[in-house]
Amino acid sequence: MTLRELVERYLEQAGSFGRAIHLSEFGLPREELERELSAFEEDYQISRFFRLTREPEPPGGAPPGAPWLYTINGFDYSHLALLPEIETIL
Repeated sequence: MTLRELVERYLEQAGSFGRAIHLSEFGLPREELERELSAFEEDYQISRFFRLTREPEPPGGAPPGAPWLYTINGFDYSHLALLPEIETIL
């Protein structure tokens, strides 16, 4: 997936920059999403616009068919928000 595709998928789900979405909302298999986000997160020019967070699992659990936590470069996260400035590098 290209960075542009990631941003487009993010905006489809979040509606606007700055809103955290659960990582399952990208619609990719867990292993693929973990691999893709790990690669982007390792690049400072990209990762400075990422806000990966680990939110508490809600009482109802994870979204159906999805894990709550994803492992990105050895750390567990559940949500991602993108800053609008990411458009400067697309």
